[in-house]
Amino acid sequence: MAPLSEEEENYVRLALLLKGVTPRAVRTYFDREFPPTSLPSTLSTSHNTLLDLKLNRVINQAQWNLLYPRNGRFCGGVKFHQKLDIYKSSNQWIRRATTTRETTPSSDLARIKCYRNKLAHHDNNTIDRTYFNAAWRDISNAVRRLGGETMYLECQDLKVKILDQSNREIILEIQQSMKETKELRHTVDNLGMELSRVTENLRKLQTSNNDLQTSYNTLQTQHSKIMESLKDPVPWNIKGI
Repeated sequence: MAPLSEEEENYVRLALLLKGVTPRAVRTYFDREFPPTSLPSTLSTSHNTLLDLKLNRVINQAQWNLLYPRNGRFCGGVKFHQKLDIYKSSNQWIRRATTTRETTPSSDLARIKCYRNKLAHHDNNTIDRTYFNAAWRDISNAVRRLGGETMYLECQDLKVKILDQSNREIILEIQQSMKETKELRHTVDNLGMELSRVTENLRKLQTSNNDLQTSYNTLQTQHSKIMESLKDPVPWNIKGI
């Protein structure tokens, strides 16, 4: 594999941070707030509250099945922070959390969520130095508050460590993901264009239908007049005389 440029390395390091370290920090915070041993009883006592969230579409059916499996087998905390994302924030709150210095757990979770979304929608596999340093500072400080000092030191080590052959798989995975993302966006763009054409055709059909309806109404009026005239026992030519 050819050596990575600084911008490509920045992308890989940030991906490793967000995919490898931050999930463990969130898991640590989750287990601290909801100890695995007491989580089943907490879910039991909070059933009605969670049901309201499901009815209001904050929790979807797949997430509900993780909380309350149909087979009755509780999945445990690890599955929650791997698959259950019921932390939903408004765009306004996420912007506030990422542009201010608030250090509450909610702000840190929103901050991590924001950077994960930005990375997922990044157009290429390069990140410039300025953005990289700012993002790394925000994310690693959030990791420190959520997961502790040891994880923060792991972040600092990851920032400067040499990316050797052991990172080949993650790099190839990122490149493949970027390729699939571009193909998906191309497909979405094509679907958008096709939708525009269909919408325009529907508009034209609606216009034609309105014209036909107008013509039909005119014919109906004329037909009514003719039928009315046929009811007169005196033919029109005789009536003229």
